[in-house]
Amino acid sequence: MTELPVTVASESPADAEAIEKLHRRTFGPGRFARTAFRLREQAQHDPALSFVAYLGTMMVGSVRLTPIAIGDTPALLLGPLTVEPPFQSVGIGARLMDVSLSAARDAGHTLVLLVGDAPYYERFGFKPVANGRVSLPGPVDPGRLLVAELQPGAFEGVSGPARGAPL
Repeated sequence: MTELPVTVASESPADAEAIEKLHRRTFGPGRFARTAFRLREQAQHDPALSFVAYLGTMMVGSVRLTPIAIGDTPALLLGPLTVEPPFQSVGIGARLMDVSLSAARDAGHTLVLLVGDAPYYERFGFKPVANGRVSLPGPVDPGRLLVAELQPGAFEGVSGPARGAPL
């Protein structure tokens, strides 16, 4: 965990512009073509389950959770998780992950889906989704489609297309 005096807070409407600038710096224009972005376009992220990290008054990280459905099963899509490059690898992303997953669990959510690097996300309970079990609105590397059960057995019998869901 980081030794920096980082404050994590719920995302507010006032954070929107700074978060967009952070996404632009860390992901560039190619972010709009990604399949996870296509899924996020279908629904609004949940501000109650989305968080920002500040070092003093400077925003240094953000994570968002968006309501989706996998088939008929409610779930959340995690992402983007982003941290300013100079502050990566010091635990800020992990702290944002812990806070967001804990908030989702406390709110009664049971499943979180994401497209990301398994070696990073495994420590938070994410596991690869069997190829073909969940379809997204675009291509995705099957090894990068991951799911975490916030309640044991929550992914049992779940399959189908992932799509945005209302808040």
